[in-house]
Amino acid sequence: MEESQIYFQNLQEHKMTFEQVFEHIIKFMQINPNGRYRLMVGTDSQVHKRHTIFITGIVIQNAGKGVWACIRRVIVPRKMLQLHERISLELSLTEEIVSMFTEDRKNQLISIVLPYIYKGSTFSMEGHIDIGAGKRNKTSTFVKEMVARMESMGVEPKIKPNAFVASSYANRYTK
Repeated sequence: MEESQIYFQNLQEHKMTFEQVFEHIIKFMQINPNGRYRLMVGTDSQVHKRHTIFITGIVIQNAGKGVWACIRRVIVPRKMLQLHERISLELSLTEEIVSMFTEDRKNQLISIVLPYIYKGSTFSMEGHIDIGAGKRNKTSTFVKEMVARMESMGVEPKIKPNAFVASSYANRYTK
């Protein structure tokens, strides 16, 4: 899907393009370039009676100093009851957004913190996957596959309980 046809929203704004989201992230980081930044992307889904809702969250966090976040909503017009299919689509939607953070865009973000690295400033990018490795977790059989997919994109994969963008932030909007 083309970037210009994908829209994001948060409590303040609706119908933001990815370019507008990226500008918000830049502005958020420029407020305090000497920050410890984590750019996190993750997707969660919820099966409803006649459809399945997928919510992808983008969160930029400055550790201990706040966040800026938004979501993208995708509705599949059927009940997706196969767990692997749903988890796989969640990850594909996360990958789609992660891929919009091109090398050029990532370099723009890194250049904000670069002059402050010696003062402790950092930047990392994470892909939050709504799966867990616990023995009693139904999704544990997919962990290797999904983690490998995130790693292949050059993004640090996080699974439960550390995948809070998928399991908490996005989850809140799937209901």
